[in-house]
Amino acid sequence: MRIFAFIILLIFPITLAPLSHPAGTIPAKEVKDDSAKAEVTMITLYDNYLYDPDLKTGWGFSCLVKVKDKNILFDTGADDFTLLDNMKNLKIDPKDINIIVLSHIHGDHTGGLWGILEKNSNLTVYLPRSFPRDFKKKVQSYKAKVVEVDDPAVIFESVSTTGELGTWIKEQSLIVKTTKGLVVITGCAHPGIVDILREVKKITGEDIYLVLGGFHLSGSSDSELKKIVKAFRELEVKKVAPCHCSGDRTRRLFKDEYQKDFISNGVGKVIEI
Repeated sequence: MRIFAFIILLIFPITLAPLSHPAGTIPAKEVKDDSAKAEVTMITLYDNYLYDPDLKTGWGFSCLVKVKDKNILFDTGADDFTLLDNMKNLKIDPKDINIIVLSHIHGDHTGGLWGILEKNSNLTVYLPRSFPRDFKKKVQSYKAKVVEVDDPAVIFESVSTTGELGTWIKEQSLIVKTTKGLVVITGCAHPGIVDILREVKKITGEDIYLVLGGFHLSGSSDSELKKIVKAFRELEVKKVAPCHCSGDRTRRLFKDEYQKDFISNGVGKVIEI
């Protein structure tokens, strides 16, 4: 009988899985499942700060926001070559984009648009009403739908826009509602990052969980930056992920203040809520 059992084991080997996982480890499948359940996923596709060394940097900003069954591209960076190459390396198909939201007219936020529209024009582009007429006509020449934004508006379900803010350079920011609070994504924050957040609170009356994007604070003095960090705390912002035009010193001061709630953002960074 022992010989027979030994032969059976040779023919049909049995792999015994541990009943529990060692402390601090999680099976790969569980990690994947948790990721699939993310309420909102944000991927920085274009930025001058680097997170993934396999990707390219450039002066500008673009962020893919995945909510439910929608893929929203917020800004398009300065050029389509860098943007599309990063998307290819991240296995993101331009044809899967449903909506593009442009924050403001500057080329480092709109330059990659035409490369996306060449590959996928079956989408809607939300842009500030103040954009030049020629720009809007060029978007329409690709047969893409254009929605001009003036006041705060709902884009769909849990996603909305602040509407045009500011006077000299008009800009819109994206607001994404999650169970943990609001996510605010800014392009360059020309109207003032704190003023934008105050407007978001005024529009929604809800708590802000995360602020991500360009804060437009390069060159600001330490005293100014410390006032802004303090204002974030007073507005009860839970997490921050500054990048693009925020500045190295800005990122350092926010990191010192926010510690584990500071997110080092850059090209290739994936943030899931």
